[in-house]
Amino acid sequence: MIRASAEFFSRIMQRWLPDTFVIAIILTAVVFLAGMVTQGQGIGAMADHWGNGVWKLLGFSMQMVLILVLGTVLAMSRPVKAALRAIARVASTPSQGIILVTLTSMMALWVNWGFGLVVGALLAREVASHVKNSHFPLLIAAAYSGLLVWHSGLSGSIPLKIASTGDDALSQLLNGQTVPLLETIFAWQNIAIIIALAISLPILNILMMPDKNNRLGLAAEEEPEPAVDLTAMSPAEKLEHYPIINYLLVAIGAVYLFGSFSSGRSISLNEINLCLLLAGLALHINPRNYLNAMNSAIGTSSGIILQFPLYAGVMGMMVGSGLAGAMSQWFVDISSAQSFPVITFLSAGVVNFFVPSGGGQWAVQAPIVVPAAAELGVPVSKAAMAVAWGDAWTNMIQPFWALPLLALSGLNLRQIMGYCVVILLWSGALICSMIYSFY
Repeated sequence: MIRASAEFFSRIMQRWLPDTFVIAIILTAVVFLAGMVTQGQGIGAMADHWGNGVWKLLGFSMQMVLILVLGTVLAMSRPVKAALRAIARVASTPSQGIILVTLTSMMALWVNWGFGLVVGALLAREVASHVKNSHFPLLIAAAYSGLLVWHSGLSGSIPLKIASTGDDALSQLLNGQTVPLLETIFAWQNIAIIIALAISLPILNILMMPDKNNRLGLAAEEEPEPAVDLTAMSPAEKLEHYPIINYLLVAIGAVYLFGSFSSGRSISLNEINLCLLLAGLALHINPRNYLNAMNSAIGTSSGIILQFPLYAGVMGMMVGSGLAGAMSQWFVDISSAQSFPVITFLSAGVVNFFVPSGGGQWAVQAPIVVPAAAELGVPVSKAAMAVAWGDAWTNMIQPFWALPLLALSGLNLRQIMGYCVVILLWSGALICSMIYSFY
């Protein structure tokens, strides 16, 4: 039944799901019209909201481009290739490969979502290369399924935000109080959901595996390593092959990172990207090797560069028109004290389609969710984690976060979306029931 469902959704997606760029444009048009119809906004006003938002993710977009390209370059180094192959050899059957990729991806994404996206995709490639009869699109979907736990992990935007004080409006909603991580990330209810997903997702992914005749493998990649003759090079060319050039920058960066981490500063995407850069420089040995790998990897970032500004425009329209707030308010209005966490989870899942950013979504929903939770007697920690789980849940069918994974895998969205729909349905039922029981 699970396999049949996966095959059914895969056939539908292969036939009807357009490219992610087309999806982003259609979503833009839908939100534009919805703002006019439901919020009374004019054409000029909606266009202004779009224009004011379209470039607001430039910094984040560059971070994502770097994490994708630098992660790819790091993976192209000989030591990392050897390490990934060693891990991949733990699996000797397609089922074991799916278990390995799913659980490794979940652990990495729980630690840090940016790091986890790269690790999951690269491990999936290695498993597909070394385990016979593997189905590569399903392995990538299995890696992507780990994203379900990112917002309940150490890099979760919402739990980290409410655990610290600030002068912004969101902190004022909490009257300057903080919600410790022991009540969010490390709460037993949160850990119970993670454990349930860690047990069930590998099984679900295995059950979706198509029969041998319909499996798509990964084509073997050539790894040309031409011999380098330094004697035939000019002095400038020889300089490009001196390891000391790389290690000068590695040393400076390492000193900075040591000081940063020892001071207790939280790890952001900037620190993750710097670690990837320095590790890549160190493992590629010399500048020429690193630059060659960079030139090969840079093309994988085209989807992010093109589409992230469109999603930023959608977010601008959702927030500026009041559409996101109205959507959240409707869900709150139909809630009771018992149903509030579940309704909040579902509302966050819907809002995430249009505001695919954890921090951005909390900025939209917190002014509505926090006062409603207080009025209904629901702890802020539970309300916040309901939003966090909802945000992570619908990422399974939101192309925004799939772009880096697809770029690393070389697949298109149609090839994995059928599996992601099944994952969405199962995880939604599981998380919803556990939130209702525990929250």
